[in-house]
Amino acid sequence: MTQTQPITVLLVDDQPLLRMGFRLILEGEDDLSIVGEASDGAEAVRQVRELKPDVVLMDVRMPVLDGIEATRAITGANAAARVIILTTFDVDEYAFAGLQAGASAFLLKDVAPSELIHAVRVVASGDAVVAPRVTQRLLETYVRGAARPASSTQRDPLLEDLTPRETEMLEAMAEGLSNAEIAHRYFLSEATVKTHVRRILTKLHLRDRVQAVVYAYETGLVVPSNPDY
Repeated sequence: MTQTQPITVLLVDDQPLLRMGFRLILEGEDDLSIVGEASDGAEAVRQVRELKPDVVLMDVRMPVLDGIEATRAITGANAAARVIILTTFDVDEYAFAGLQAGASAFLLKDVAPSELIHAVRVVASGDAVVAPRVTQRLLETYVRGAARPASSTQRDPLLEDLTPRETEMLEAMAEGLSNAEIAHRYFLSEATVKTHVRRILTKLHLRDRVQAVVYAYETGLVVPSNPDY
């Protein structure tokens, strides 16, 4: 039986105690390995280039270079690393900016250890939907705040490349539905849903599911469901 390589993680936070806490949690798992730590965004960008971690746990408020710009630099360089934004509040403009910058997910800093471990594994697998309903709430709050009048919103031509079924899948993803929930709704197998998701990401030139959800809101394909939320 072959031994699979552990998921490598870079910890980025300007508070040493928080980094230590995350390290203690993650190093207790056989399939997770901490390969480095950084105390600011500029150092994080350098370490991603050198260490090539699978996942980066990224604080947003740091000196020298904040987590948003660091995330943008990492994803803009087409690094394989996937970024999880760490934030204090569940509806946070910094967390939303992080998703716009290319982060795959966000987590609250007081996340339960089991949820942190699960999030790292999920994001590393590429199926990046962490706390989907909270993610949806965040997107609705900030996309609605930045919404333009309908008359000035132009449909992205890339959407025309999607089949009607793929458009349905993208709308369901934007609702925060998991592959299993999408499969149940449309009477499909999970394998078929995964195939649709991969095709959607390829056609829209997106890194992962969370980026697809951000895209769906920003292009107006999906509109906030509750204006009084």
